[in-house]
Amino acid sequence: MDDIKELIDRLSNDEAGNSFLDAVKKMAVFKLQTNIGDPSFAEIFLAQGGLAKLRHLALYSSGNTLAYSLTSFSRLLELDKGWDYVTSDLITRVVELIVTHPLVNILRGAMSILVAIVSHPHTSNSVRGSYDGPFGFRALKPIIATHLQFLEMLVSRLSSADHALCANSLQLINALMRDAIANDTDTEWPRFIKQLQDLGVIKAVFVLMQSSALQDLAHPLLEFQTLTKVFLKRWRDITVDLEVTDHRIALTGLHLASVPKVVLSDGRSSVSKIRHHNPEKWRRLGFQTESPAWEFGDIGFLGMMDLTNFVRRDEDGFKKIIVEQNTKSPQYRCPIARASLSISSLLYYLFAIDKSDIDDPKTYQVLESRANYDRAFRPLLLQWSRLHLVVLSAFLKLWKETHAEVEDFDKVAELVRVLIFHVIGQAHRTTNVQDIEDDILGMNCARLRALQMDIVQQTYDNAWGNHLLQVKQELRSEAIQFIKEQRIRCLLHGAWFPVIAPRAHKSHTQVQSIPWRFVRLSHNRRYLHYCDYENRTVYEPQLEELPEKLDLSIVSSVVSNVIPASLSSTSSSSDTLTPTVGCPKLASTTITIHGYHPGSNSQCNHEEVIILALYPLTHSSASEWLDGLLMLLGQQPITSETSKLVNMVTNYGLKIRLLNVRYTDDYYQSLPQLPGREDVNEDYYYSLFV
Repeated sequence: MDDIKELIDRLSNDEAGNSFLDAVKKMAVFKLQTNIGDPSFAEIFLAQGGLAKLRHLALYSSGNTLAYSLTSFSRLLELDKGWDYVTSDLITRVVELIVTHPLVNILRGAMSILVAIVSHPHTSNSVRGSYDGPFGFRALKPIIATHLQFLEMLVSRLSSADHALCANSLQLINALMRDAIANDTDTEWPRFIKQLQDLGVIKAVFVLMQSSALQDLAHPLLEFQTLTKVFLKRWRDITVDLEVTDHRIALTGLHLASVPKVVLSDGRSSVSKIRHHNPEKWRRLGFQTESPAWEFGDIGFLGMMDLTNFVRRDEDGFKKIIVEQNTKSPQYRCPIARASLSISSLLYYLFAIDKSDIDDPKTYQVLESRANYDRAFRPLLLQWSRLHLVVLSAFLKLWKETHAEVEDFDKVAELVRVLIFHVIGQAHRTTNVQDIEDDILGMNCARLRALQMDIVQQTYDNAWGNHLLQVKQELRSEAIQFIKEQRIRCLLHGAWFPVIAPRAHKSHTQVQSIPWRFVRLSHNRRYLHYCDYENRTVYEPQLEELPEKLDLSIVSSVVSNVIPASLSSTSSSSDTLTPTVGCPKLASTTITIHGYHPGSNSQCNHEEVIILALYPLTHSSASEWLDGLLMLLGQQPITSETSKLVNMVTNYGLKIRLLNVRYTDDYYQSLPQLPGREDVNEDYYYSLFV
């Protein structure tokens, strides 16, 4: 206690011009700023009357002594103590320092004091003591009115190289915004936010969010982001009412901006006369009715702000769009106002504006790990107007590209939703806004449709992943058995193959100059019957007409120059087969059957010999016979054509399962509506129970 009393005595040395005493005072206040954060020390310091001395230093000292005293006073206020000495002259002194003083260490303490004063109604849990003056933003308003450069200087400090000064400046801006939103009227706080935006606070904070200094500024930046969501939500909650002057002026401005200009005879341009009883005054702008106020119901005044901003950015372009749309028939016009409101709602949902809560401690839990920074910070939120503008341009582009009609609005809006969530939702924290705009405008309908299908598939997998996997496995097994039977039936039907000598095969001998071989699988599926003929005939020989036969029990392997589907880069069957020459030439695809001759020693010696070679002329024939022989021998098919058929049957089966369509349904209780036979010839028929 004696040490604290001695420290207070050193603070009260006011003899001017004595450098030694000034040094003693400076050292005393330096020690004070390191100890004042201790609540027990602060209690004794206040009890000994040290606060009056500290306030005197804050008002009249200079240099490092002033910096240390301001820091000490701010730390005392953070402990919710010393409010009795927060007076208007102290607030005026601190504001003047922020406006006029260049030293960083003084500015830090000054801004910390103002943060505590502005935030006091929000953070204090105790009584105010004897001081009953204004707190919050109200305490600064009279002084800021006389120091017009205060807010401008405050925003400019966000570009300082000193991260601590940036953090203090942003904390003070956050405190002013928080208090304005909480305590000002619905007409005052938007003007204050607009004033800050005009001074460049959005651009400055956006740069900080994308910079490498994020760790030092994490808490105030996240608070600013949350406050941005809060006032976006407040704007959305404001109902558009034509009885409100600002709302009525905004709507009238939209209408006036859509009226084309008329060039007068003297070369001047003038707005054409407005028809007061135009039956499509608002529908021509894209509203659904002539009472546009209710159409802002879901997105409120925020939707009106976005639409107004789109018009003001390029009034001539807006007029051109309106004129272009009104030259079309009503069903082909793009409802611009409706599209704008839809995009505002999509952005509102993307950035989770409804989940913003300044006082929710979970909001700041993400700052516990740097790994969460890229997920927590959404700098693109600060570019709301630019994003709305470019997405609306993309909406108009898609509408024109798809030749959409009014009834297709929801379909185009769904494509735009995919666009927003793919480009903006997956953007990295450091992604440039210009790159985002280029990606949005460069996305075409085909790409968006593919992304939409991927999302649908992912949704199914997330909802029914395990069940779908099990069903797919069952259906795939059934599909393989089905395709196996189809391939074997091709073998049972038989096919013609050219008989090619090795040299003739390499020289691509003409098809008409070689003998042919007809091959057919026996009914018991144990033998391959074949016979060579001089010419290929339309007539297909029967089994009893084929004297040669091959016992499949002696077949050891079936080899081909077909590339397996697992190694093919595409699903096309032509990519898994060796290229063939046109029909007049012989194919280069070969199916070679290896085995052991019965009664020979080759089987004991494990020496394979070529039993039969087939040269299919088409890719389909090669796939049928190669995979048919493999599946007949209990092996897996290898061509992509067979794999494609298996996948197709599996997918159709899965769709039927999802649709719950069964041919065993009881139709006797409620007969289905049968299609008519108008414009159908005798070749068409259908059956219900096949």
